[in-house]
Amino acid sequence: MKTKIEKLQELQSLAHVGGGQKRIDTQHKKGKLTARERIEYLLDEASFEEIGMLVTHRTTDFGMDKEIYPGDGVVTGYGTINGRLVYIFAQDFTVFGGALSETHAEKICKVMDMALKMGAPMIGLNDSGGARIQEGVRSLGGYADIFYRNVQASGVIPQISAIMGPCAGGAVYSPAMTDFTMMVQGSSYMFVTGPSVVKTVTNEEVTAEELGGASTHSTKSGVAHTTASNDIECLEDIKKLLSYLPQNNKEKAADLAVDLDQEYRENLEDLVPTNANKPYDMKKVIEQIIDQDSFFEIHKDFAENIVVGFARLGGKSVGIVANNPMFLAGCLDVNSSIKAARFTRFCDAFNIPLLVLVDVPGFLPGTDQEWNGIIVHGAKLLYALSEASVPKVTLITRKAYGGAYDVMNSKHIGADMNFAWPNAEIAVMGAKGASEIIFKKEISEAQDPQAKLAEKEAEYAEKFANPYRAAQRGFIDEVILPQDTRRKLLKAFSMLENKEITLPNRKHGNIPL
Repeated sequence: MKTKIEKLQELQSLAHVGGGQKRIDTQHKKGKLTARERIEYLLDEASFEEIGMLVTHRTTDFGMDKEIYPGDGVVTGYGTINGRLVYIFAQDFTVFGGALSETHAEKICKVMDMALKMGAPMIGLNDSGGARIQEGVRSLGGYADIFYRNVQASGVIPQISAIMGPCAGGAVYSPAMTDFTMMVQGSSYMFVTGPSVVKTVTNEEVTAEELGGASTHSTKSGVAHTTASNDIECLEDIKKLLSYLPQNNKEKAADLAVDLDQEYRENLEDLVPTNANKPYDMKKVIEQIIDQDSFFEIHKDFAENIVVGFARLGGKSVGIVANNPMFLAGCLDVNSSIKAARFTRFCDAFNIPLLVLVDVPGFLPGTDQEWNGIIVHGAKLLYALSEASVPKVTLITRKAYGGAYDVMNSKHIGADMNFAWPNAEIAVMGAKGASEIIFKKEISEAQDPQAKLAEKEAEYAEKFANPYRAAQRGFIDEVILPQDTRRKLLKAFSMLENKEITLPNRKHGNIPL
């Protein structure tokens, strides 16, 4: 028996060192943790239980039978984060550069299946050179097996991907189908085809960082939902994100204890300028409404004209979608519509109530927007908010013009409670533009056209650029004082907590993709 125990311990020791100390040292020199170090930091102390430690590849071609590593380049298993069950895989770059083989994929699929059965979040720590070319189609098939499970788990359990090294070729599609993709500045990158292929096909000179680094995907493509400066920060972001999420689609996110008082916020009255054309930062409004220091922003550097993220309101998790007049005057465009629609659908899938803050002058005009499909992309946000069955509350802080008024969680598309501040302007368009159209003849015939335009603009603003016409129709449930906002929202979400609606009997809708 002693000999057999020693044999097991030897195999376990081999698995724990992966590709060997030299390669571990190389990983550290790059500022990266190893797969096991990442798991150890992310999960609660001593909670990790490994599955498949002794799995090895089955390839004999190209001398592969002489390179056998227990675990085959990926560490898989389960554990807890703040006491909550999670399943995890972490690719080990020290073994074949983390390249995915048939057995490597089988290990990942096994824990994905278990996560789905148990209704627990699935976390993937990606650090891989791609498919193991020595295995040909078998490694490609392994990717497809993972993709299929990503789709089956979508909307059932939260799926989080952290890109902590290379992620190229077919490997990128699994993170893309998960709910959140996190990247690390300077050490992670994602692309379908690398710089050398780009150079061959298009003659473009581009570095890996420029083509698919964290900065590129957080600002240009929107592929990355968050970025971190190092591995530790990225792992901390995963912990924080999970704190806002439920275990699965049948549960609600856990409430946190919070001390409530009268909840007045006098600062809110001074945050929105009286000049309707002057910008302000909607994030400051958010900070005054939510529980202190509870905002976790998603897609922070992408499509900054709209803000999305998680927060706590009275200790309860909420998703926030808010126009930000600091960028493009808060207009909706292609990227902001896609960003907000995706976030909305995630919140709806996992029973997270939605708070929508509105200050939108309309959709961004221009040939660039029209030619890039603002019609269909804007419809995504309209579809997502119309489809969402979670509690939905809207606050109009200033402008709500045109079709963008409808799209931004108006009463007409199913919002449960709609509030507006007294300075809110709800109309087809701004007073100046409307006056130029309605009173065109009268203005052109006036002795002083500019004075007449100003007169008519003031007349139109008095009649329509306010929240009271909408309130008279019941499209706004209540016009509230800014300092009362937090208290009103707390009561509204508390009232809506047990909301239930009956959805049409259908396989699924056809969202305008």
